Parts: sequence; C-alpha cells; structure tokens
Amino acid sequence: MAGRSRLKWMWWLCAYIALGLGIVGVVVPLMPTTVFILIAAYCAARGSDTLHRKLLEHRVFGPMIRDWQATGAVSRKAKYMAVGSMAVCAVILFLVTPHWWIAGIGTAIMAIVGTWLWLRPEPTRGPEPAADGEAEAAPEAVSRPEQ
Repeated sequence: MAGRSRLKWMWWLCAYIALGLGIVGVVVPLMPTTVFILIAAYCAARGSDTLHRKLLEHRVFGPMIRDWQATGAVSRKAKYMAVGSMAVCAVILFLVTPHWWIAGIGTAIMAIVGTWLWLRPEPTRGPEPAADGEAEAAPEAVSRPEQ
C-alpha cells in the first residue's frame, strides 16, 4: 500500500511542477504553456483529483484539456501559435549557432513536431454535453467562442 501512496505522491509532484512550468510559460516569451498544462492534467488525473478537476474547470485551459483528452484535438489558434513560435526559434537558431547544421537539426525537429501538430484534429464547435444528467442548455449558452 505504501508503494501506491508514493506513486500517487510522485504524480502529484509532477503535476504541480508541470503546472508551474506552464504558468512560467505564460509570461516568458517562447516558452511553451500548452504542453506543460496538458502534462499537468495528465499527471493530476493520476495524483490529485482536486487539481485535475480545477484544471478541467479552468476557463482558459479547461476546454483545451477536455478537447485533448476526448479526441486529441488542438485548436487552430494553438496550432498557429505553436508553429509561429517554432519558426521564430528556428530563425534565432540560425542567427546564433556557430554551425549551420546544429540549427538545421533543431529546425528539422521543430518541423516534424509542427507537422504532427498540424495533423491533429481540431475541436468541434457544437454544444458540449450536459453534465451529471442535467437538461441541455441552449446551444449558444454552451458552445465555446471561436479560438
């Protein structure tokens, strides 16, 4: 039993570390936010029901996490921002690295990740299902704004 509680504690710790890095990414240019928030949600689902619930209910991150958990979907806005950030990083790599091939390897990796990301489905814009058996609200009340 001690092994399970230790494992749960490790998931909890990883969730909060990833959340902290995601929060830092909000204010530090070119540091990713989305990936750390998704990692935090993944870890929290295994280590902290409270944190996981709060992340799912968050007004900004909640829809993104729910879309990813349900279908692996990424919004078009997030795709544009990620690919744009990678493009800026690629330019910086070519400007500051001493050898072109180092920048080339980094840029190739970012191109692969960007391609994979762009091939992810986009979330549907229909009404979200009602929670806990509640009656469905009007579609304009539950649909997410355009991202």
